[in-house]
Amino acid sequence: MPLYMDRHDGENLPPEAVAKAHAADIKIQNKYDVKFITYWYDDERDSVFCLVDAPDMNTVHKVHNEAHGFHHNEIMEVDQAIVKAFLGRVEEPAPMGGEVSIDSPFRAIMFTDLEGSTQMISELGDEKSMELLRTHNALTRDALRTHAGREIKHTGDGFMASFTSAVNAVECAITIQQMIVKHSEENPDEAMDLRIGISAGEPVRNDNQLYGAAVNLAARLCTYAKPGSILVAQVVRDLMVGKNIPFTGLGEFEAKGFEQPVPLIEVAWKDT
Repeated sequence: MPLYMDRHDGENLPPEAVAKAHAADIKIQNKYDVKFITYWYDDERDSVFCLVDAPDMNTVHKVHNEAHGFHHNEIMEVDQAIVKAFLGRVEEPAPMGGEVSIDSPFRAIMFTDLEGSTQMISELGDEKSMELLRTHNALTRDALRTHAGREIKHTGDGFMASFTSAVNAVECAITIQQMIVKHSEENPDEAMDLRIGISAGEPVRNDNQLYGAAVNLAARLCTYAKPGSILVAQVVRDLMVGKNIPFTGLGEFEAKGFEQPVPLIEVAWKDT
């Protein structure tokens, strides 16, 4: 059966009530031949997300309506592998000493891109360029492990990763840039430059994509970034208040797929 994720907004429920509603769904799921797998709860943004194995969207709505009456604002079909890549699980969260587990679906999304990789292959040859790419991959993956990042996709000359914390994402990006600079200084004939873009958001919006807007904006920022720089979305900057990381405003730019101009905010990582 298809796998669906739905979104509930504005219910203003405590975590205990969300857990109770999920239990109510499970209680009648066999009646409708569905399986309510798990849920995520974002108290700060007053939203709940359910992951459901069901024959169709309408059946998900029927179960919610009968079990507790909470209506979804959005629902979309999702791929299990993609859900796990972004959110880290497709099962119930581990119990927390008898307390109701609060697992937010909000994620920071990071894209990296190695500057001039095609030219590098042309100038250095396949063997040497592949060695440099392996070094780049190892440095990036080390930073992801250190800062609790989850690798979603390797693009050949960059990465797409997710983080449960915007702070971790920015600190990871700074660590990556610092390591790339150190490697380049110690190995001038193997110098590399990296672009990084970071955005953040929740999984289901009205674009019918898992983390669609956040992913698209992170990718646009990465593409627009200058070699050696880190650009972040306004939402990421807002979440970094009080974290003692400097930022520089660079105006705005027209990002493909976005109706309004997007602020350009650079992490002044060399000042950290």
